[in-house]
Amino acid sequence: MNLIKTPEEVNIMAEGGKILAAVLKEVEKMAVAGMTTLQLDRAAEALILRYGAKPAFKGYQGFPYSLCTSVNEVIVHGFPSNYVLKNGDIVGLDLGVLWKGYNTDMAVTVAIGEIPFETKRLMDVTKKALKLGIKKARAGVTTGDIGNTIQRYVEDQGFGIIRDLQGHGIGKGVHEEPGVPNYGQRHKGTKLEEGMVICIEPMLTMGGITIKKAKDGYGFTTRDGSLSAHFEHTIAIFKDGARILTQ
Repeated sequence: MNLIKTPEEVNIMAEGGKILAAVLKEVEKMAVAGMTTLQLDRAAEALILRYGAKPAFKGYQGFPYSLCTSVNEVIVHGFPSNYVLKNGDIVGLDLGVLWKGYNTDMAVTVAIGEIPFETKRLMDVTKKALKLGIKKARAGVTTGDIGNTIQRYVEDQGFGIIRDLQGHGIGKGVHEEPGVPNYGQRHKGTKLEEGMVICIEPMLTMGGITIKKAKDGYGFTTRDGSLSAHFEHTIAIFKDGARILTQ
């Protein structure tokens, strides 16, 4: 597996990422009280197909939907269902697009109606953790450098970091090397090289950091039932920093 993408490949992934960002923005607007997560999945798939792209997740390792919908204590990979979103919920929307043979991956967490202050703070800290991880990423730094940057910020804010799930490389495969943990030691892990494309995706919790499989067999939930938030971008690595492809 070639982890280094050519400039042409990066540009193709940026095209796909632009489609992905546009679709996810529309689905995010639809995530309101009264909608089911299955309706969000169907809308996401229809929009992707309208752009001439394909859903990256549908059929991947047997996953039967296009959109992962992770409500409240579900961390990632939640199944869309007939669950009706209600005021006070938060829902993680994780979506992938396949465009001209290359994948991109992106996630946001959305508040449904009014949410408590601490829940909003969880979301804000998760989003900023992603921003800090992207800012750290460039050729020559390690995955441990990125993880350490995220970890120090998050733990200083009083939230927990899921350790059993992590970011990843991406390209022709949805998941490629290297793994990109959201914690770690400086100068440890994989050294990033120009042309690598990775997904950084902090997953934070208001409680404990241990996880368990969801009832659907695909998703993961916090073991203690505490709320979790998740944000993700696909980025390309360059000498002077990172280019966000999913925007």
